[in-house]
Amino acid sequence: MDDLPDGHFKALILPHTGNVTHVQIPARGFSSDFAAVIDSEKGRFFVKAMFNNPGGRKDSILRERAINPYVQPLSPPLLWSIDGDEHGWIILGFEAINGSPSHFEPGSPDFSIVVDALNRIADIPLPQVARDWTETRWNDFAADSNEAKMFQGDALLHTDINPSNIVIGGGASWVVDWSWPTRGAAFIDPAILVVQLIAAGHSPASAESWAAECTAWVSADPKAIDAFAGAELRMHRQLAKRNPDASWLMAMAEAAQAWAAHRGVPESGQ
Repeated sequence: MDDLPDGHFKALILPHTGNVTHVQIPARGFSSDFAAVIDSEKGRFFVKAMFNNPGGRKDSILRERAINPYVQPLSPPLLWSIDGDEHGWIILGFEAINGSPSHFEPGSPDFSIVVDALNRIADIPLPQVARDWTETRWNDFAADSNEAKMFQGDALLHTDINPSNIVIGGGASWVVDWSWPTRGAAFIDPAILVVQLIAAGHSPASAESWAAECTAWVSADPKAIDAFAGAELRMHRQLAKRNPDASWLMAMAEAAQAWAAHRGVPESGQ
């Protein structure tokens, strides 16, 4: 199939798929070098792959493989995987699911399902494999080290809550794309949801009302949420500044700013 990356890739997946009959590339890009739903002699699979190069992108696909046994049935099971040689591919073959991305816009009927998905994440015990995956990405954007400590914890986090990663269909729902699971404060995933909801058109108060349905949010220290709101704003501002052509990053920065203002959090880091 011409939609597969190269001949080496085809040869690697052949024992798991047999002849490939159709390749469907998702409309929304994934943070990987290749992602597609593949129909084949041996079934239908969602296939995700990275070049076997050192660095964060390679680490993310290895984390996704390692965490999969612990996040089922919330996430589709990994059916097979391939480690390429030093210059080859790392390929994951998941069970393909029939569903569509959730909707975060005001009036969407999906909110109760989204909240349930976050509560199901919160119910997953932290597996041993994730104990060293300490969440640190917001630390540099905290006002000080005391605020950064508020982001620590022993909860398993998804950290990329967005409409495309909560899939709904046939009376079921899944949380997909576990590319960067970490160990941290349990309220972080609901806090990420808040910014996503604001970016989708909600007021900060409305967004927080849905987060308040999440068990991890209810038990959180409001000061920790304030600290995270400030760090989230500073992070998104920096990302938007570094990527001025990415309009979605500017939208996220504006949503984070609206949330921080709602909570009375100063924009400065100090």
